[in-house]
Amino acid sequence: MNPTILAIESSCDETSASVIQNGHVLSNIVATQAIHEQYGGVVPELASRAHQQNIIPVVAQALQKANIAKSELDAVAFTRGPGLLGALLVGCSFAKSFALGLEIPLIEVNHMKAHILAHFIEAPRPAFPFLCLTVSGGHTQIVLVRSHLDMQVLGQTTDDAVGEAFDKSAKLLGLPYPGGPLLDKKAAAGDPNRFQFPIVNMEGYDFSFSGIKTSILNFVKKNSAADPEFVQHNLADICASIQSALIQTLMKKLVLAAKEQGIKEIAIAGGVSANSGLRATLQDYSKRYGWNVYLPAFQYCTDNAAMIAMAAHYQFLAGDFTDQYASPDPRLKV
Repeated sequence: MNPTILAIESSCDETSASVIQNGHVLSNIVATQAIHEQYGGVVPELASRAHQQNIIPVVAQALQKANIAKSELDAVAFTRGPGLLGALLVGCSFAKSFALGLEIPLIEVNHMKAHILAHFIEAPRPAFPFLCLTVSGGHTQIVLVRSHLDMQVLGQTTDDAVGEAFDKSAKLLGLPYPGGPLLDKKAAAGDPNRFQFPIVNMEGYDFSFSGIKTSILNFVKKNSAADPEFVQHNLADICASIQSALIQTLMKKLVLAAKEQGIKEIAIAGGVSANSGLRATLQDYSKRYGWNVYLPAFQYCTDNAAMIAMAAHYQFLAGDFTDQYASPDPRLKV
């Protein structure tokens, strides 16, 4: 069967809809929410309201761009979790109503699994089994991927996600929200060896980033007290040094997992996978360790419905459907 599926993503602050047909993405519309910039972070209530305003126009655009009529759809998919409860509720409620009205099946998708399956939207695609380093504002995981539907988390952060560490570090340096991409941009012109920040070594494949955030806070306070212009005059080097420490923390565990699992197929997913420093480091490590590295297109790194659609495609083929009793799970596990 060649299913045609409408997918909806609303886990945080992007409202997105995508249409996929026989595993080929026909459209991927994303509406971002600029309102959060003035608050320095995502405000859940405002995000929910924006989703309510955006979801109908976004779905209409996705269907129009794909040149697909509602009557041609075989299923509707939505992000069940993890994410912000209010934001998830908007997408979930809309998807259930849409599917009910059309009398077609409903598919619930795990947001983190979808990030990994974004690698199957375009070639080149990783071969099974592969390891995926999933890095975002809310999650940091090393996942063993045995098939499209069989995944196991080998290690994850015990406290804060690396994306949060990037954004909070940027905020400490006076960079506006969202700070992670700006820190990455500033780091390109800096010396990553100028300043030293701790690399926490957790047991096994797990991560910890709370300590490095505290270290950066103390570093900024101490040096700014002696010289109020310290951060401004050394911004590029500070950004490069912070980024280097965060990336080395990630790579240390990824190298360990790849070696112990005997896997050379390595992928990266999630919003932080757009980080240029991390991408460059992965390419360097691919030569050093003989890895085959897979980097998704930038448009599929951040939250988008195309990745939800791809996950839904494989679930449809496996007969993995849900019902009208489905409800969001903000802490849904892989």
